[in-house]
Amino acid sequence: MIAAAWMFVVVLATAAEATSPQGGLLGALFTFLFYGLLPLGIVLYIALAPHRRRARQLSEQRSAQSDGGDHAATGAVGSIDALAPVGKEALVAEGAPATTADPGQIQPL
Repeated sequence: MIAAAWMFVVVLATAAEATSPQGGLLGALFTFLFYGLLPLGIVLYIALAPHRRRARQLSEQRSAQSDGGDHAATGAVGSIDALAPVGKEALVAEGAPATTADPGQIQPL
């Protein structure tokens, strides 16, 4: 209710700025943004923080209940076991001998 009343006041101030002989549309836009949307957005973000926290806790509780809660939930990608080995792990998995040399160093012939 207070937010709606504040926006009413801001709209009136914006209209006064836009129709004033010394004002203009750019000033009206800045009045609307810096006296209306920005402060109201900050106040509502702070005021609604407990509601977001409560909703997040309920979501976590529901997901823990649906999983059984004794393991980590897998995402859309799947488990980490499904990923292919990369680098030295791939060479060792294919049967190539594992080397300890840094690939950036030039080996003598």
